Amino acid sequence: MKLRVNICITSWIKEKTVKHKKRSAMAMDLANGPVSKTLIIFAIPLAAANLLQIVSSIVSMVVMGQFVGSAGLTAVTIGSEITQTLTFMAMGLSNAGQIIISQFMGAGDRASVSRTIGTMFTVIMLSSLVLTAVCVIGVNTFLTLLNTPYEAFQMAREFVLICSAGLFFIFGYNLVSAILRGMGDSRRPLMFISIASISNLILALIFVSGLGLEAIGAALATVIGQAISFITSIIFLYRKRAAFGFDFKPKSFKVDNFILKRLLRLGIPMCIQSAAINFSMMYVNSFINAYGVIATAVTGIGSRIGFIMNVVCGSLSAAGSSMIGQSLGARKIERVPVVIRFSLIVNLIFASILSAFIVLIPRQMFGIFNSDVEVLDMAMLYVIPAVLNNYGFALRAPLFALINGVGYAKLNLLVGLLDGVICRISLALLLGIVLGMGVSGFWYGSVLAGYVPFLIGGTYFISGKWKTRKLLISR
Repeated sequence: MKLRVNICITSWIKEKTVKHKKRSAMAMDLANGPVSKTLIIFAIPLAAANLLQIVSSIVSMVVMGQFVGSAGLTAVTIGSEITQTLTFMAMGLSNAGQIIISQFMGAGDRASVSRTIGTMFTVIMLSSLVLTAVCVIGVNTFLTLLNTPYEAFQMAREFVLICSAGLFFIFGYNLVSAILRGMGDSRRPLMFISIASISNLILALIFVSGLGLEAIGAALATVIGQAISFITSIIFLYRKRAAFGFDFKPKSFKVDNFILKRLLRLGIPMCIQSAAINFSMMYVNSFINAYGVIATAVTGIGSRIGFIMNVVCGSLSAAGSSMIGQSLGARKIERVPVVIRFSLIVNLIFASILSAFIVLIPRQMFGIFNSDVEVLDMAMLYVIPAVLNNYGFALRAPLFALINGVGYAKLNLLVGLLDGVICRISLALLLGIVLGMGVSGFWYGSVLAGYVPFLIGGTYFISGKWKTRKLLISR
């Protein structure tokens, strides 16, 4: 009897210890358990994080539109295009590291995860300093190439310069989130993003509407919010370094050559892909900007509405890429098609709901951002492009999860070049200039190009070649 009691007590203690370790560890096993349930649990905090970022962005746009006017809205729209290009480069390297970490996690190699974290910190943070210098030196050239309207030029310049000065924090903020996502932790990135978004929201109201700092206030709110978030995340992770699996000692930041090669091999194409797509959007928008502040304001509002799709599509894509990476690292390829199918179904449902609102109450949707009658009148022309953009997001996001999760760098590059440089620019010029559709033609050309990743990724998925592809972590 005593023996049986002792066994029960021992089993209970072991069970509680295991549960405690699972709660305290900054990782989630994405290679086991029900795919749909695990994906949703992992994606919900990412969706909440994206929602907070969108709300913060929307509030900034509303504040600029209501308190500064169309010129201020245009300045932030154009300035954001430049800073987003640099942010996408940070995300390219960070997301590459996320995939590498997820594959190491799936393979159970925590020592290599630690080396990857150290390499990422050193390489990405140094990159932020280089890009800061480039942006400060070239700000006037960039704004001129984008045909920035005269009345918005100075505000856009101030916005870009301040955001450039804060690139170190913006890069660090994306870096920490990517590392944790790769480890299977989506709750703590939500915590850090919440800090950034709430700070940005409050500061935007204080600086722009309260102090009248216009574009300077919007930029300061963005940079300070992300600086607070990054510093908070580093302090938190340092205190939890045992569970995090990285000791933050100087020697741990040494660049590992094996990991560096893979980080650059995947990260550079991802940077080029993001930069190419964003560059093509800026190039197309430069033609739109020439039509004046009203056309630019509508384009900016349309892009913000498009960001709403990222609440679901972007979250499931980020979660899916980590799940696919861990599943492949654990040699469980049968989970991959389930991830893609489930993500696609959820995305299409959400795209249909959002599109219904845009079609049924377009003035109310666009009026959230700007009450200018001229802006709302032109916004009615953006209804169909907005719907097409929603379904483009829904279709391509799951395939991006596959390409990224597998770590197929060359295909990422191909998608970026076709989607961005070739199709978007070609279609926009064809419809906007050659066929004489004007602003609407540029809008249609841009959103139709967004279907290219779906066609390429879908072909790759159906071919089944991803099943036999060599993993990034293979030596």
